[in-house]
Amino acid sequence: MTELEACDSCALNNSAQLLKLGINVDNADYVIALAGNPNTGKSTVFNALTGLKQHTGNWPGKTVTRAEGGYRYKDHKMKLIDLPGTYSLLSTSQDEEIARNFILFGKPDVTIIVVDAARIERNLNLVLQILEITDRAVLCLNLMDEALRHHIDIDERTLGKELGIPVIKCSAIKKQGIPELISTVHQVATRQIICKPHRIKGLSKPAQKMVDKLDKKIRKNYPGLPNSRWIAMRLLDADADIIKALKNGDFDQVLT
Repeated sequence: MTELEACDSCALNNSAQLLKLGINVDNADYVIALAGNPNTGKSTVFNALTGLKQHTGNWPGKTVTRAEGGYRYKDHKMKLIDLPGTYSLLSTSQDEEIARNFILFGKPDVTIIVVDAARIERNLNLVLQILEITDRAVLCLNLMDEALRHHIDIDERTLGKELGIPVIKCSAIKKQGIPELISTVHQVATRQIICKPHRIKGLSKPAQKMVDKLDKKIRKNYPGLPNSRWIAMRLLDADADIIKALKNGDFDQVLT
């Protein structure tokens, strides 16, 4: 199997775990997660990408609404999952738990992170947390029209270099930047673009030593797990859900 053929089957290879999360990907080539803080225009981006090809329901065992839709690009069927708007992935609320678990266990082919271009510093906390979990992401600088109205412009190339992922300027309500976003997401999904995301640095020596030790043990027991370092940090933080997943062997579900 070629690398491209392997990429084309990524969503199907993870279909069992996605089904456990309430997502049926039988007719999808790639699964795309849409994440972001509340009030960033995330729903408008979702509507701009999917049009009328969408439906809603609840996440399994939750009262939180889930929206999903789809679109086609270059003969590929893309399934888009709109995650709850959150400020972090620390699992202190249902919304955070759903978003975190979907990116971690669902392993979407690409995660689009929507931020408010006029208030980007408020959104970076979530961006950096997501980049600790996945190395397949695209940053969508939404509401650029509002930012420019306030004389705020952003050097997306420099920002992309700092974050290690593609950055696309958008004004979803005006459909500006949406074609570029669709193209870039496709390139990341098919590995035409390889992301090298920013990782948290500056840990104290004792903390770094413990992270490295746990990381090594996790990678030994779960070879191929793409986010072992993040899991190690969450274990040190006594994250109950991650500890439970480790005890139950759920990490086996996220291997490629």
